[in-house]
Amino acid sequence: MVLWGLVPGTLLVAMVGCLWLLGLFRQRRPQEPPLDKGFIPWLGHAMAFRKNMFEFLKYMRAKHGDVFTVQLGGQYFTFVMDPLSFGSILKDAQRKLDFVKYAEKLVLKVFGYRSMQGDHRMIHSASTKYLMGDGLEDLNKTMLDSLSLVILGPTGQSLDAGCWREDGLFHFCYNVLFKAGYLSLFGCTKNQEQDLLQAEELFVQFRKFDFLFPRFVYSLLGPWEWLEVARLQRLFHRMLSVNHNLEKNGISNWISYMLQCLREQGTAPAMQDKFNFMMLWASQGNTGPNSFWALLFLLKHPEAMRAVRKEAAQVLGEAKLKARQSFGIEISALHHTPVLDSVMEETLRLGTAPTLLRVVHGDHILKMASGQEYLLRSGDIVALFPYLSVHMDPDIHPEPTAFKYDRFLNPNGSRKVDFYKSGKKIHHYTMPWGSGVSICPGRFLALSEMKLFVLLMVTYFDLELVDPDTPVPPVDPRRWGFGTTQPSREVRFRYRLRPAK
Repeated sequence: MVLWGLVPGTLLVAMVGCLWLLGLFRQRRPQEPPLDKGFIPWLGHAMAFRKNMFEFLKYMRAKHGDVFTVQLGGQYFTFVMDPLSFGSILKDAQRKLDFVKYAEKLVLKVFGYRSMQGDHRMIHSASTKYLMGDGLEDLNKTMLDSLSLVILGPTGQSLDAGCWREDGLFHFCYNVLFKAGYLSLFGCTKNQEQDLLQAEELFVQFRKFDFLFPRFVYSLLGPWEWLEVARLQRLFHRMLSVNHNLEKNGISNWISYMLQCLREQGTAPAMQDKFNFMMLWASQGNTGPNSFWALLFLLKHPEAMRAVRKEAAQVLGEAKLKARQSFGIEISALHHTPVLDSVMEETLRLGTAPTLLRVVHGDHILKMASGQEYLLRSGDIVALFPYLSVHMDPDIHPEPTAFKYDRFLNPNGSRKVDFYKSGKKIHHYTMPWGSGVSICPGRFLALSEMKLFVLLMVTYFDLELVDPDTPVPPVDPRRWGFGTTQPSREVRFRYRLRPAK
């Protein structure tokens, strides 16, 4: 009887423990931000957040103000929506807000890559050496050759001048940028036809993975989808194997340097394969979608297209493709395109929506620009969503939803960098690449790739929408928070190569 009498008590303790783990008993402590746990234990607001992150955060901001904590799938996230208060989070002089550990868990889950100590510094060191200055110039030249190969074909001109071709604009941009980027970074064999076929197959599989990616990160896949993700991971590990690198020429110094560092650290070849998959994703997952938005905005705004083409003609001269030759552009021209720079910056403002995350190590006081202080609880995650709090702020960017190609130009044609909020000059007036320790190390390469592609398209091709009245499609709500947004539907367009002289 004594034994059976212990059972109810044991069950009660177990139930209380489970409820505590589910977050049911968490209460807001003095000085902590407003706490909104939702009505579902453990899940909290996860479903609404994953359905449409942008609309969810708009609602929570209206309800709670610029700082609030929400429960999402057993984890507590504190969102800070005041950009004037971002500085202390991004600089983190006390080292209480950690980005690296969170990133390591994510890349292990998504790419199968187990990070080693110092990987973050290695990637930034490699990017400084080879994705800036002379290293970037060399890679841009390789990228120009790869774009010529992908668009014009191995013979130099697979397109008939004057003949219109039709495609989906998103597919076209993503396909071309992915294949050219892959060949530029991971090298080619002596058989260009075979290289193009392999790049095309890789792109097809990449898009399958890309489609599943948001729900994969949130662990919302169905049983068959989990199997498909596992198959795709194995396929990329095999196709990007370091053993295949031995068969190729022209592997970028950027990739070679990092693989050499991994070998010196004793990283197994199989783990190097997974590293290659991670770097393929990091380098090619956003340039194509961003280029789609840039060309679509230009096609929907003729005055912007005219301004970019006028600038291109001034910088490049009368650039016409000669028979059986690749595109001829001086890479140095990319440094003299303020109008195109503004177009790209405006495109990134409208089209990129990353989430910046930091794990709180030890209870931490967050001081806001207003002087108010909040206590952040150890183990929680601090989150910034600049798209809503910065890019769409009408105080910083008047008419924030409108595309204004000259928004980032001063009247004298120089780059505009002075933006204000509440009368105060703001440092983080756009944040498409993240910021602080989590800033994208390949941002200079990505931007030059997109600029080069857009320059080629507006200079060497006639472009038009199949339906000029088609509206700019809304963003696929599943892509909020994952870097570059993607359209909820395709946009058909026509293009033709201008006749050679």
